[in-house]
Amino acid sequence: MNQKTFDELAPKSEPDHKGHRQRLRQRFRKTGEQGLADYELLEFLLFSALPRQDTKKIAKAMLQRFGSFPAALAAPRERLKEIPGLSDISIDAIQAVHAAVIRYHSAGLERKQMLGSWQTVIDYLQAAMGHAGVEQFRVLFLDKKNALIADEVQQTGTVDHTPVYPREVIRRALEHSATAIILVHNHPSGDPTPSRADIKMTRQIIDIAEPLGITVHDHIIVGLRKNVSFRSLNLI
Repeated sequence: MNQKTFDELAPKSEPDHKGHRQRLRQRFRKTGEQGLADYELLEFLLFSALPRQDTKKIAKAMLQRFGSFPAALAAPRERLKEIPGLSDISIDAIQAVHAAVIRYHSAGLERKQMLGSWQTVIDYLQAAMGHAGVEQFRVLFLDKKNALIADEVQQTGTVDHTPVYPREVIRRALEHSATAIILVHNHPSGDPTPSRADIKMTRQIIDIAEPLGITVHDHIIVGLRKNVSFRSLNLI
């Protein structure tokens, strides 16, 4: 029998990141999310998906690349794949958290009168679109009590443009038997100031909708940290 060396007999030490994970878990249990920095909360989210990796380095790389915790959660899969160490499974975990945030806010819209729950609407739209990397145009279809019938993304475009077809918007409103709509799109640049094209397109939709008894309550542009309402700007 070969005699084992001292190194072989010595107890194997656990990787340092395991102790770090346990300390982070204990702090989270004690203080909740308020006790964790943004990169630490991202680490925490990645623990299960990356059980044998040091997630601190990955989390910090995500914040450096995307600029903020919300932007990191909302980043598209192809951009997340650029972060060294992120696997398909870990990207699934990140995107599932972002989907859960959107679902949480959208649940607050169910069976509610939209115009009387305006902050809930804004919170939902900010979560769903505020950090999107390309423009999206969506429509909220409302019934005669201004309750939500459907929420649909009509078009997805580029970083600074998305095609909008006014007649298609109204066709969908008629199919939903909607009596009112709220138009929404985002500006990935972060600046929600309406362009001339935004104003012209809104006017075209209103002109088609009015004779059919469909009211355009508002057009909201979602920016990075704020939004703009056409109605508040007297553009509707």
